[in-house]
Order: sequence, then C-alpha cells, then structure tokens
Amino acid sequence: MDRELITKTEDFLKQKFVEKTMLTTITDYQKLNTRKLMDVYSESNYENTDYFFPEEADKKAAVQKVEEGFLNYLENDFFNLTNATYWVFEVNDVWVSALRTCKIQEGLYYLEALETHPDHRRKGYGTMLLSSVADLLKKDGPFRLCCCVSKKNIASLKTHEKSGFQIVSEKGYDYLHEETDDHDFSLEYSYHGV
Repeated sequence: MDRELITKTEDFLKQKFVEKTMLTTITDYQKLNTRKLMDVYSESNYENTDYFFPEEADKKAAVQKVEEGFLNYLENDFFNLTNATYWVFEVNDVWVSALRTCKIQEGLYYLEALETHPDHRRKGYGTMLLSSVADLLKKDGPFRLCCCVSKKNIASLKTHEKSGFQIVSEKGYDYLHEETDDHDFSLEYSYHGV
C-alpha cells in the first residue's frame, strides 16, 4: 500500500473518531442552555414524575412539570448560593455529563446532581467530570468536596470512588438543607495541598 494513502486514511480516521471534549462552567442561570441540561437529566426527570406528580397520568406533561420545577430551583435558589457552579462535560458539542457545586465555607464545597445521559454511560465521562472538577478546585489550595450518594446507586458510588472520593459516613449529609438521610452515604474528596 502506498504511504500517501496510508497517511490520508490515518488522517481521516483521526478526524472521524477522535472525540473533542470540553469542560464548561456556568455560574449564571441566564447562560445555561436549559434544553441541553434537561437532556442530560432526562432519565432522572422521568423517574421523578412518580415522586413529584403521581396524580399526573400524562407522562409527557409530568416530565414537563418536573423540568419546570428543576429549572425554577436553579434560577431562584441554586444560582443564588455562594460560588454556585454548574459543571458540564461535553463531547463533540453534546452535553454528556453534569454536576453542580457550591461553596459552603472556605475550603468546603458541596457537590450534587452528578448525572450522565443514558446514551453516554459506561464511557468514563462521569469520572472525567468529577476528576476535572477536583483538579480545578486544587488551584485554590486545600479543600474538601462533599456529596451524598444513594446506597442503592452502585454505579455512582463506583464513579465517585474512581475519582478519589471516600465514604465518610453511613448517613448522607446534605449541606444545603442541613439534614441527614439514612438512604445515602456521605462521600468526601479531600485535597491537602502540595
């Protein structure tokens, strides 16, 4: 086979199969692409219809109500918190994984709502997102990044552990609502500085 053809084939394959990844941080609700974000959370929003709107027989209408409530929370509550940030992991301009953090006090952050779109799971995107967030927070010095994960959500627990989180309590502690939950574990990522 001629060398020029091999080079052209290699170049074509690189262009075709190399993923373009990007981490996006959003600190203002007005800059949030709400449709892309709701797509990331589509499965959870569907599952939450039974919890929030059990009387709604029309699932599409129920999902719309869940999404409206979610976005209302972000606009009116979450983005008013100290250092509230939505972190989004993009692959080829598609939002595949997202989470949000806020600063509780100096050196203490709370993380919640890690989600990877069902079509993009088991590819390591959640782990890449968590690791990227932790790496960026290291620039400000020592910190603790805390979260709660359902004891039933084995995939999420493994993702957090791969990213350096450790279970620190059998009861989940929600720093935003200052409450514990027996159904969750408390996890923590600690960085003590260099």
